[in-house]
Amino acid sequence: MSSAEQSNTDLWVDWDQYHRLIEQLIVQVHQSGWEFDQILCLARGGMRVGDIFSRVFDRPLATLATSSYREEAGTKQGSLAIAPFVTMANGTLTGRILIVDDMVDSGQTFDLIRAHLLRTYPSITELRSAVLWYKAHSVVTPDYFVQKLDHNPWIHQPFEAYDEMDVQDLVKKWS
Repeated sequence: MSSAEQSNTDLWVDWDQYHRLIEQLIVQVHQSGWEFDQILCLARGGMRVGDIFSRVFDRPLATLATSSYREEAGTKQGSLAIAPFVTMANGTLTGRILIVDDMVDSGQTFDLIRAHLLRTYPSITELRSAVLWYKAHSVVTPDYFVQKLDHNPWIHQPFEAYDEMDVQDLVKKWS
């Protein structure tokens, strides 16, 4: 299946499509008129999204490591692990925070993250979320999203090729 093809069970995304989605999401957030103070990306899926948002909006970027897709080679959602601390260069989370990630799947992660942030960082005044994909079976609707996926496909993102590689594969490639 090529990178431009999709089915009810699979959505294949190449690098160009991935970056277009991020840019469309940036425009959507901008056109909403909502002003935010900081960006919080959920790692790992939101790291690339957060990096580009931070550069374009010139806002501080914080990272919160989360993980729920660890079972069956990352294809099955398991229990959610949330890092105890947010990582950022200066200060702490405060004010209006835009949470960015690649997708909202079940929505359980967003619910738990929201509660965790509000409990841990009382100086947060507002939280909004922005994602590339929003799956229809989610219990949470993100504030901003580019594509709503009615059939809940598995999304094959371009960087997943690295999931099947190790250092020796790259040594062979570049030797």
